[in-house]
Amino acid sequence: MDKLVNDFSFGLFFWQILLFGLLLLLLRRYAWKPILKAVNDREDGIKDALAAAEDAKKEMQNVTADSEKLLKEARAEREAMLKEAREIKEKVISEAKEQALAEGDKMLKQAQAAIESEKKAAVADIKAQVANLSVDIAEKVIKEELSDKKKQLKLVEDMLGDIKLN
Repeated sequence: MDKLVNDFSFGLFFWQILLFGLLLLLLRRYAWKPILKAVNDREDGIKDALAAAEDAKKEMQNVTADSEKLLKEARAEREAMLKEAREIKEKVISEAKEQALAEGDKMLKQAQAAIESEKKAAVADIKAQVANLSVDIAEKVIKEELSDKKKQLKLVEDMLGDIKLN
C-alpha cells in the first residue's frame, strides 16, 4: 500500500477517472440501455405469459364447469330417456297382455259357440235318425198288423175305443 501512495500521480489519476467516466457513458448509452431494454422486454414477456397462463387457467375452469354442466345435463337426459323407455316397455307389455286376454276370450267364446252349434247339429241329427227309425219301426209294425184282416179290424176297433167323444 505504501508503494501506491508513493507512486501516486494526479495526471494519471485524472486520465483514469476521465476514461472510466467515458467508459461508463459509452456503456450506459450502448450497452446498459439495450441490456435494460432486453431485461424489461423479458420481464414484460414473463408478465404477459403469466397473465395468459392465468387467463388460460380461468378459461380451463370455465370449460371444466361447462363440461360438468353438460355432463349433468347428459346424465339427466339419459335418465329421462331410460324412464321413458321403461314406461313404453311397460305400456307395450300391458297392451300385449290385454290384447292376449281379449284374443283368448274371443277364441273361448268362438269355441263355446262352435261347441254349442255342433251340439245342436248333433241333437238335430239324432232327432232326425230317431224319427227315421221310429217311422221305419212304425212302418214295419203297421205292415205286420195290416197284413192280417182280423188284426186290422181289431186295430181299428181298439183305436176307436181309445177315442173319446166330446
